[in-house]
Amino acid sequence: MTTDIIISVRDLEKHFDEGKLKALRGVTADIKRGEVVVVIGPSGSGKSTFLRCLNLLETPTKGTVTVEGVNITDPKVNINKHREKMGMVFQHFNLFPHMTILRNMTLAPMKLLKKKKADAEEKAMALLKRVGLADRANAYPSQLSGGQKQRIAIVRALCMEPQVMLFDEPTSALDPEMVGEVLDVMKQLAMEGMTMVVVTHEMGFAREVADRVIFMDEGHIIEEGTPDEIFDHPQQPRTQDFLRKVL
Repeated sequence: MTTDIIISVRDLEKHFDEGKLKALRGVTADIKRGEVVVVIGPSGSGKSTFLRCLNLLETPTKGTVTVEGVNITDPKVNINKHREKMGMVFQHFNLFPHMTILRNMTLAPMKLLKKKKADAEEKAMALLKRVGLADRANAYPSQLSGGQKQRIAIVRALCMEPQVMLFDEPTSALDPEMVGEVLDVMKQLAMEGMTMVVVTHEMGFAREVADRVIFMDEGHIIEEGTPDEIFDHPQQPRTQDFLRKVL
């Protein structure tokens, strides 16, 4: 893993409801190229808000997000160009129900990256093959299981050739027996050196795959470290209390 920083977050605040709800309270963090950062914490701790601020799906109230040296919180920046560098996978799969899987995957590369149809389809089929779903290319989302849809959502994001993948609780809407097939795809990505920021409740995945674990609560980063440091030797009482309940 190299040490160059791909995303730098400084003093990030996000307020909702005219400032009554402070979802983020001065969060500062760096994400290095090739690093897998897993964000854990109780519901309502600001994890998903933090993730969504990284590509400005949520506009920060204060603070800066710098991606590859560009402050994307500057209103003059073309945020859509920077979003193309970041793949995002949500809890719910957000596939277009009226399009085949192949069309779902080739739409953005053709429109945004101006790829030729044949090239976009070749890339999509290679990715579908990689996750064991090449035979579903002409199926519609309604014909797939939840785990299959989420694997499609991941490879659809990869069709845009992103430099960073953001995952917002990608397994929380799945039946338990489908979680493993999605986590396996994410593990494979991590092994290939993809920069990843993952918000998840899957502590086993965090322990096995993360280079760094961030524990958040009430809009703050309470503690961060290697999986060994966080899971086996947490320093902060709040981290210890949370892990006692979930492990």
